[in-house]
Amino acid sequence: MATLELGILASGSGSNLQAILDAIAQGTLDAHIRIVIANVSDATALKRAANAGVPTALIPHREFSDRQAFDAALAQNLEQAGAQWVILAGFMRVLTSEFLKKFQRRVLNIHPGLLPAFPGTHAQRQALSYGVKLAGCTVHFVDEGVDSGPIVVQRAVPVLDGDTVESLSTRILHEEHLAYVEVLRWLAADRIRWLGGQDGERSKIAILPA
Repeated sequence: MATLELGILASGSGSNLQAILDAIAQGTLDAHIRIVIANVSDATALKRAANAGVPTALIPHREFSDRQAFDAALAQNLEQAGAQWVILAGFMRVLTSEFLKKFQRRVLNIHPGLLPAFPGTHAQRQALSYGVKLAGCTVHFVDEGVDSGPIVVQRAVPVLDGDTVESLSTRILHEEHLAYVEVLRWLAADRIRWLGGQDGERSKIAILPA
C-alpha cells in the first residue's frame, strides 16, 4: 500500500473535498492532497484547501481558446504538483480524451444520482420529476462520456413525500461524503480491480475483500 497522491478539481463549495480533508486529518485515509484546482474564482473549495494548508490554483476555463488548451493547463499543474490520482469534487467541466489519456484509469468522479439513471446536471431534479422512490449517488471512474464510466460504488436514499430538490440533495450529499472517502480507502488499500472491457464488453469494477 502507498499513500495516495491526490489532485482535486472543483467548481463549487467543495464539501466532498472537506470530507476527504477531514478523513486525512483524522488518520482514517492514507492520502496526501497535492493541489486543489478550481476553474471559477468564487469556488469555496479554494478557501477550504487554503485553510487546511493545501496548495491551490485558480485556472479559469474562460481564459482558454478551447477545451484542449484548458485541460492541458490542468494536467500540467497536476503533474507539477505530483498528483497521481485526479478526484473530481463538483467539477463542472467535461474532460477531454487528451486529459484522460494522461491519467488513464486514475480519474474519479462522484455523481448525485444512481447511474446510469439521470446522468448530467440536475440529477436530483430529474429524480423528482420521474417520481422514483430511490435516489442516491455514484462514485465512478471517468471516461470520455458524460457520467458513463465504470461504477465503483453506489449509495441509495429514499425519496420522501414532499421532498424538494434541496431536501433530497442534502440527504444525497451526506452519502456522497461517505462514499467518496470509502472508495479512496479502497484505492489506498489496493482493493479496486478492473474487469472486462474485451469483445465489446464495458469495463466493470470489482472490490477485493479486506
